[in-house]
Amino acid sequence: MQNPIKKIWRGGGAAVNAWLSIPCGFSAEVVARQGWDSVTVDMQHGLVDYSDAVQMLTAISATNAAPMVRAPWLEEGVIMKVLDAGARGVICPMINNREDAERFVSAMRYPTRRQRNGRRSFGPTRARLVYGDDYHRKANNEVITMAMIETAEALHNLDDILSVKGLDAIYVGPSDLANSLGFEPQFDPTEKAVTDAIKQILAAAKKHKVVPGIHNGTPDYALKMIRLGFQFVTVSSDARMLTSGSRDIVGRMKKTKLTTAQ
Repeated sequence: MQNPIKKIWRGGGAAVNAWLSIPCGFSAEVVARQGWDSVTVDMQHGLVDYSDAVQMLTAISATNAAPMVRAPWLEEGVIMKVLDAGARGVICPMINNREDAERFVSAMRYPTRRQRNGRRSFGPTRARLVYGDDYHRKANNEVITMAMIETAEALHNLDDILSVKGLDAIYVGPSDLANSLGFEPQFDPTEKAVTDAIKQILAAAKKHKVVPGIHNGTPDYALKMIRLGFQFVTVSSDARMLTSGSRDIVGRMKKTKLTTAQ
């Protein structure tokens, strides 16, 4: 069950991630079949509950994209359930200090002789079906723990968070980060204080050998982040792509007077 995202990272590459907030298995499959490296089901700000997420993960698993989930919060029970449902990684919001990071990592890991701090309960109902009967032996090394860094408090505690053993990656939430620093929330920030904070997070992640990721609003900004050194970039979301695509079509149609031939 080698995780394809970890394979990309080991090769020094960047994974391009899609974001799903619409609770629908079919639309999840449509997005996942477009060539993304991974697809994340958003259970925090999306309209997705657990039963929706299972259907969406099932649909994504029929494609080459790695299925991921953003948990609604640092809720160990939900984190364990989405792993059991087949998520290959979890993005956890609002990780603000070392204790948060430790709780998150422990919920993602089965207890073993080497992983004594693991607290994940055994019961990989769908994960074992998809990834094999030996899933529990491989899961600790293959599922991705990705902590969101998105507050001034997290910035202050960066080294403590990033030094937690078992944390694979971090994910910058630029909207909450900007808001926490006193600026308008936005996906592709330009304010120097916010961009400096993003660079600070990136440098700290590199120092601790933790993979850096970030949420983006546009491909241009995501490519800029990759050039800076980010190795996991999300571009837009299903709802935003549906909105912008529809708006573009309607805008083009309405530019001219619509008349029929007489």
